[in-house]
Amino acid sequence: MNEENDDPQIFIDDDLKEQASAGEVTETPIDDDALPPPPASFDGLISMLFTQAMAMLGQIPDPSTGKTTINKPYAKHFIDTMEMLGEKTKGNLSKDESKMLSEALHAMRMTYVSVRS
Repeated sequence: MNEENDDPQIFIDDDLKEQASAGEVTETPIDDDALPPPPASFDGLISMLFTQAMAMLGQIPDPSTGKTTINKPYAKHFIDTMEMLGEKTKGNLSKDESKMLSEALHAMRMTYVSVRS
């Protein structure tokens, strides 16, 4: 951040920009042995939001450091996002999807209130 004001600053890597315009930057090739991503699904979306909330509540360690951290504002963001998703999809979910959403929200809320920041 700039010392004169608190406005966020954008920094552009001129070397990378020049390399890209010269065609020197290439896309990373796909590893033929790597598993493809799973198909997009409602269950997958719920699982991602649940996992992120639990990580922000210190229930899942950061895979790169092995340490847990607590960030309740971000956990609340993931809980609020899942609540919004539930409202927007009300009446359009299967019985199993609705149950998964409800149970995930319940577990997230209970963990949120039990975690001290």
